[in-house]
Amino acid sequence: MAGGGLAVAAAGGVEFEAKITPIVIISCIMAATGGLMFGYDVGVSGGVTSMPDFLEKFFPVVYRKTKEGNLDSNYCKYDNQGLQLFTSSLYLAGLTATFFASYTTRRLGRRLTMLIAGVFFLIGVAFNAAAQDLAMLIVGRILLGCGVGFANQAVPVFLSEIAPTRIRGGLNILFQLNVTIGILFANLVNYGTAKIKGGWGWRLSLGLAGVPALLLTVGALLVVDTPNSLIERGKLEQGKAVLKKIRGTDNVEPEYLELIEASRIAKEVKHPFRNLLLSKNRPPLIIAVALQFFQQFTGINAIMFYAPVLFSTLGFKNDASLYSAVITGAVNVVSTIVSIYSVDKVGRRFLLLQAGVQMFFAQVVIAIVLGIKVTDKSDDLGTGFAVLVVIMVCTFVSAFAWSWGPLGWLIPSETFPLETRSAGQSVTVCINLLFTFVIAQAFLSMLCHFKYGIFLFFSGWVFIMSIFVWFLVPETKNIPIEEMTERVWKKHWLWKRYVDDDEFVHDDFAKKNGFVDSK
Repeated sequence: MAGGGLAVAAAGGVEFEAKITPIVIISCIMAATGGLMFGYDVGVSGGVTSMPDFLEKFFPVVYRKTKEGNLDSNYCKYDNQGLQLFTSSLYLAGLTATFFASYTTRRLGRRLTMLIAGVFFLIGVAFNAAAQDLAMLIVGRILLGCGVGFANQAVPVFLSEIAPTRIRGGLNILFQLNVTIGILFANLVNYGTAKIKGGWGWRLSLGLAGVPALLLTVGALLVVDTPNSLIERGKLEQGKAVLKKIRGTDNVEPEYLELIEASRIAKEVKHPFRNLLLSKNRPPLIIAVALQFFQQFTGINAIMFYAPVLFSTLGFKNDASLYSAVITGAVNVVSTIVSIYSVDKVGRRFLLLQAGVQMFFAQVVIAIVLGIKVTDKSDDLGTGFAVLVVIMVCTFVSAFAWSWGPLGWLIPSETFPLETRSAGQSVTVCINLLFTFVIAQAFLSMLCHFKYGIFLFFSGWVFIMSIFVWFLVPETKNIPIEEMTERVWKKHWLWKRYVDDDEFVHDDFAKKNGFVDSK
């Protein structure tokens, strides 16, 4: 039974009839568990790398540094390339896997790609929980990375395609909400397992990743594939039947015909990755790449990966650092819920710009406090300043969670045309994972060398990315996914030059170079 009704606006005043059906809600929740797995992986690594038993077994050099009091600088306690590789190897593997995931998403469907991700996750969890040496640990992280590559490729596209237009933003952000829940879940687990005597608490932390991995695998078995994917693969009647099912009505002919037309155009494209370079595809490509780069250079993953390590560096004791990480994780979840409620009401641009101001302020305050109170030899913040740092970190995390976190995935997933959507999502995931890897691999070393200036470094990027949004990111709220060109790009002061010119100037070039058929 339908949970509610809405009309999906189309071009030229036509409306697609659609209801918010239970199957849409259930499918989106199931698919979004891919975010739960991703978030748990992000959150768990920072916790276990602050556990003495884990460090003693796999990183004895770091363990000795944290126990000795003769360091050159408090900021350098955890500066170790091997320790950073434990965290970053997942994202390097994900970067590679996303290219294979682009093929499976396009040829085998969104649903099967999510199932493949779940299998990778389960195998990776088994390796990590049973790890006897660093090599086994890294292999497990690489397998988890493959799961991340496949999940991050398929899930956002699945959510954008199955959701009715007017709630597409909110349902898509379920992926990001699950990422934040996964981080919080990991922080809570780490807080509990750190107290386990006997040196095996870290195994439980890594092993419990099997819970979200199993949810994703089962979810992928239960959901239906999207009508867009079925039609794209030539299963027209099945696609139409699924469209009726998810829209809660038999009156799907206008939307069905639009999907057929989009699929026809998509099949004319022999080389979707090369097609991304066509003039008409530059606006969504440039914005997708920029959003992923900027998302990582807000500094969010430096905080979420290494929250316990970071708080420990600043003088918090082990329990206090894990407890503070739990607080930031909870703020992350609540703020993402704010985004779900507001993204289809106030729009994408407003959230991005407002958050830019908030993140900039928080990071500058953190840098000032650390510059005054945390020196190379003294890390005694004092209760008042410690509370202020936690509040500012929460202020920063909350702004990111209702803006750059979810919208960095939402905007690319809803702006690429069908013929380049899988390729575009692949590039989006690739760029995200590339710079996630860079930050994960470099942050502890940057903290050692930049000291409190690391927060000024990230705040500078927040300022630059806000300028980018102000001038170059258009509003995509309530725009049907297949009509972005007519209703967004052709109306933008800059991007319309590329889209309009393409129709006349680049067509012959495209045919000569095999981007499209010359028929």
